[in-house]
Amino acid sequence: MDQDMVNMFAIAAGTLAIPLLLFMASFMLWPSSLIKVYYWYWRRTLGLQVRYADCGGYRFCYSYRGKPGLRPSVLMLHDFSAHKDTWLPMVKYLPKHLHLLCVDMPGHEGTTRTNTDDYSIQGQVKRIRQFVEAIRLNRKPFHLVGTSMGGTVAGVYAAHHPSDLCGLTLVCPAGLKNQITSQFDSKMHEVEHSQYTLNIPLIPSTPEEMEEMLKLCSHVRFRVPQQILQGLVDVRVPHNDFYHEVFMEIMSEKSKYALHEHIQQITTPLQVIWGKQDQVVDVSGAAVLTEALPGCRVDLLENCGHSVVMERPRQTAKLILDFIISQQSTESTSTKKKS
Repeated sequence: MDQDMVNMFAIAAGTLAIPLLLFMASFMLWPSSLIKVYYWYWRRTLGLQVRYADCGGYRFCYSYRGKPGLRPSVLMLHDFSAHKDTWLPMVKYLPKHLHLLCVDMPGHEGTTRTNTDDYSIQGQVKRIRQFVEAIRLNRKPFHLVGTSMGGTVAGVYAAHHPSDLCGLTLVCPAGLKNQITSQFDSKMHEVEHSQYTLNIPLIPSTPEEMEEMLKLCSHVRFRVPQQILQGLVDVRVPHNDFYHEVFMEIMSEKSKYALHEHIQQITTPLQVIWGKQDQVVDVSGAAVLTEALPGCRVDLLENCGHSVVMERPRQTAKLILDFIISQQSTESTSTKKKS
């Protein structure tokens, strides 16, 4: 092999080695940056674009895909201390022509955070309505999806603004007086009795606490490398004071059972999706909703915990899409009968 060929192979090997070394350095030294790049890349791959909506000095950050069409637009509200990218695993399995919007909840990620804002469930409902009106989403009834805290907000939103919606999906919603105490409830009793000297299980500040939170939220056991756990913690820790403030608001007497107190006011066609092994909000909440709203559709998922969107993304996407289609068919049939 002549010298030119050797040089060529050396240059090629060096070119390939540089990005690999950069990746390894990022993984070891700046895992939180790698996680942010990962979400950015995944959004681009799925065709989602990030936009901002301003409303009286308050700014909402959201991602969207598609345009309003024959199917209703779908607005998704994420869980406590999460962000709009929570929905990416499920968005992957939804049709690209469907108009989807994933908004950062008040104070979370790219949405405005103020010290004077009301982060109670009612306060968050008012903010989400501001967002809906700012982007004129309610020109035509849309489908609202919420998980856990976002499910509470979605349910109370439906009770207050029924004309905005054509359908509602609640995924493991909080805010109900459940019949059975969950593992999270038991942990919270310990935290409350300690006068909050113990850490709140959903607000980790170390890789070990992050691992425990993932075990609490997921029935499926994900093997997460230590560096990724550290990166997840590094992303969250600067916001932990805020998360604590929001948590205290949503667990206060004003908000803790907000969904339960508004069940009877929900007239929107309702779908409930719940993981049978949910350790955060017990699955008995599904029976509470069924008893109050006998016409609702309930889908209980086997071998699935609280993080339904992460554990069963394909199944959850199919269930929601099937429900949207079935509601459109029912509405179409009713219209034909009246005419």
